[in-house]
Amino acid sequence: MTTTDTRDITAVQFDLNPDNPHRLASLCGLSNENLRLIEERLDVRILSRGNHFEVKAEAHMGLVVKKLLSELYQHTKGGQDLSPDLVHLHLQDAEIEQRLKSEDISADNPWQNPRLNEIRTPKLVVRPKGPNQTAYIEAVQRHDINFGLGPAGTGKTFLAVACAVNALMRDDVKRILLVRPAVEAGEKLGFLPGDLAQKVDPYLRPLYDALYEMLGFEKVDRLIERNIIEVAPLAYMRGRTLSHAFIILDESQNTTREQMKMFLTRIGFGSTAVITGDPTQVDLPRNQQSGLKHAVSVLAGVQGISFTHFASKDVVRHPVVQRIVDAYDAWDASDESKGA
Repeated sequence: MTTTDTRDITAVQFDLNPDNPHRLASLCGLSNENLRLIEERLDVRILSRGNHFEVKAEAHMGLVVKKLLSELYQHTKGGQDLSPDLVHLHLQDAEIEQRLKSEDISADNPWQNPRLNEIRTPKLVVRPKGPNQTAYIEAVQRHDINFGLGPAGTGKTFLAVACAVNALMRDDVKRILLVRPAVEAGEKLGFLPGDLAQKVDPYLRPLYDALYEMLGFEKVDRLIERNIIEVAPLAYMRGRTLSHAFIILDESQNTTREQMKMFLTRIGFGSTAVITGDPTQVDLPRNQQSGLKHAVSVLAGVQGISFTHFASKDVVRHPVVQRIVDAYDAWDASDESKGA
């Protein structure tokens, strides 16, 4: 915030209780680095003395920062230090609220009350971060087949797994299938030991990690043993009919047109399918068209199918990831214009 700022700036004053010097030091960070980060990201000014804080910002942002600091302060209970990841995640929530306010979105928008769209799993409650994630969850709840398209770090796969676990816990489905094509990102599978399933297993690790986080290691292992959760390469889906299941096809940009059609025609009664992928990260040979790109064109407007498109602003990883995605998009756009 500059000294020549002409916006309508107001001051919001409040106390954080209890007045605990160690917790306040953790909140502010070394040399007030956490406060400086908040100031830079949200374009506000924060003054503090002890547990008394003053936020100078546009009217609505003062209240947003007050809420942000209060939530972060709660995480310092028990002598816990605030991790950079935690500060960044809470900042992203505040930035989303800032954007929604600036776009004058009505108060009855579901994102204004994230509990309307929270997904409960045995180990954690997953809440959408932003309007696109909210729309994605709502689409999965309403449609039989759903596409989540966009860059890494936007929560496409994690939210899909959360919806799958929630559906299993509610007995809406009888099993969960997690599927990925056996195409590697610039590497060769041949040197890896084992059969095809074992070779592909390292590439399925993000799906396992999400399951472990939501269900716990022991429960996931038991459900896999009972074949209630199945993690498999796409090649194993041919000839099957998948009924009363929640099916997630991850990294679908690496399917061929034939594989995508094969997968989509496996869907049986009582099933929900979520297809996730990043159309800009295709690892197929140059002479093969991505089945994901083809499906988006073919299936546009087909009843019962939803498409949710994510962008760099939806990335919920480190802020630099958003800037990396934007830089690559700009570079690709420049290359296409030169080629044209």
